[in-house]
Amino acid sequence: MLSEKYSHDRLNRYLRFDNITPADIWMEAKHHVVLSENGYLLFDDTVVDKNTSSKIEMVRRQYSGNAGRVIKGIGVVTCVYVNPDTDQYWVVDYRFYDKDTDDKNKLHHVKEMLIDCIGTKRLSFKTVLMDSWYAVKWLMLVIESYHKIYYCPIKGNRNVNEISNVDVKYQRADTLTWTDKQDRHGRRVHLRNFPKGHSLQLYRLPFSTERTDYIVTNAPQAHALDVIEVICAIRWRIEQCHRELKQTTGLEHCQCRKAQIQRNHIACWYGIDSRRWRLN
Repeated sequence: MLSEKYSHDRLNRYLRFDNITPADIWMEAKHHVVLSENGYLLFDDTVVDKNTSSKIEMVRRQYSGNAGRVIKGIGVVTCVYVNPDTDQYWVVDYRFYDKDTDDKNKLHHVKEMLIDCIGTKRLSFKTVLMDSWYAVKWLMLVIESYHKIYYCPIKGNRNVNEISNVDVKYQRADTLTWTDKQDRHGRRVHLRNFPKGHSLQLYRLPFSTERTDYIVTNAPQAHALDVIEVICAIRWRIEQCHRELKQTTGLEHCQCRKAQIQRNHIACWYGIDSRRWRLN
């Protein structure tokens, strides 16, 4: 095996004294990415589980969707590029969630990566997909300012006002009454605290008797519900990416204490994943 050529100390010295950055990952990925005018940018975060550790730098208590609870871990925000024409996707950027060193939250990291993908990487895409955590006013307006379309879920308790009846007070999205037509093609709404006259299309996606997703988009045209389902399903590529990183690469097994080693260790696995593409 290739790993038998390297001693533990040699690998430790490499990870401790090198400095692998997201820019280095892009230098590898850009030779493999196949661009499309219909491309998607996906943003989401994951927590690298370090729940059994107590002295690893960068580790903080944070909510993990995979664990379904608050755990100790290292937060990473990932950007994935999807080519829907070839059904391929690549990791093109990532950021560590470490407010102690940069005083940035996850929303700030998404904004930075979005601007970098447009201005520096010059990726060809028209749509942004993200989780409900990122469905905040200022970030959604930033995406609109670059003339990009977004589709993102909002919480059921988000206050909305139907555009067709501005005299109605704001109410929770999950208390709206839907007609058959609205169920099929959505409805125009105004999200509370958004600029006056700003409207979005709202869709209701029932997954089961216990779960319903509410999707908002700034797309200029209304879609049929089955089209929205197809678009939203693309967002699960990034969930698949995170799952594979953890299950197949030993991403969470490194117990080195120094932050630089952890950063380089995680970056190495992102580098491997940036060069691979997958089909459904």
